[in-house]
Order: sequence, then structure tokens, then C-alpha cells
Amino acid sequence: MKKILLAFAALFMFLSFYSCRVRTNECPYNLDASTVAPDSEVTRLTNYITTNSITATKHPSGIYYTVTTDGAGATAGQCSTVGVTYFGKLTNGSIFDGSNSNVFFPLNTLIYGWRVGIPLVKKGGTIRLYIPPAFGYGQTDVKNSAGVVTIPKNSILVFDVSVNEIN
Repeated sequence: MKKILLAFAALFMFLSFYSCRVRTNECPYNLDASTVAPDSEVTRLTNYITTNSITATKHPSGIYYTVTTDGAGATAGQCSTVGVTYFGKLTNGSIFDGSNSNVFFPLNTLIYGWRVGIPLVKKGGTIRLYIPPAFGYGQTDVKNSAGVVTIPKNSILVFDVSVNEIN
């Protein structure tokens, strides 16, 4: 009987101390402000923006963006899950991916260009992102299930994104 009481007392003490521990909700995923796209890629992207008379803002990272709608309320953090509708295309206009219905992604699992760009608008916002290759898929060809290249390596990516939900 003493052993059982001693075991319960030890369990009670453990649970008491465990519940009093300091908890942090800090996100372990942060963007390094010193991370920038290579100069050659930024130059290519700048030339594309200029040649096509696009009005866009240059972010310190090297991406360009155009906010269509700011949105209101919450802004996505790196540990947020975002519900979005989007279309991704190449600079030649061919669409390689997209969804008209809300899809959810943990922001910290997406390409770096989205991790930089999505927090620039709030819930309900829409943004067009112009992403240099290093912040997209870089030097890797992206192929579909049939083995056909849908995003050639070193491609500049253009995404139209509506941020519908932030969790």
C-alpha cells in the first residue's frame, strides 16, 4: 500500500511541475533578412519587369510584388498554415499550377518566394509575386507525373495568390 501511495505522490508531483513549466509558442522558422537572390537572377527579373512595363515593388530579398488587395486582420507568420487560391505561371504565360478552390499549406514548407511574399498581405489580400529562380525551384527541372518538364530549371515564377485563411 505504501508503494502505491508513494507512486501516486511521485506522479502527482511530476504532473504538478510539468504543468508549471514555461511554454513558448515561438516559431522556430524565421526568414533571414540577409538572404537575397543572386545578382544575376535579380537583374533578369528586373529586366523582365521593365521590358513588360510592370508596376511592382522590389523587396530587399530580390523578389518583386504587386499588392492588389491589402486584406485585413491577421498576417501570416512562418509557422502559419495559409488557405489560398492561386495560379503559377512562367514568364511566357504558361500556367504550371493553380487552384480555384481553397488549398491549405504550412507556409514554412513552401518555396522561399512564397515565404517572403505571403506575409506582405493580410487575410483577404491578393498579391502577385515575381520570384527569381533561387527562391523558386532553382536549377531543378520540375516534372509532372508523366515526366514532362512543367517548370524548366532557372525559371522566373509569377504567382497570383489570394490569401483566404490564416491559421
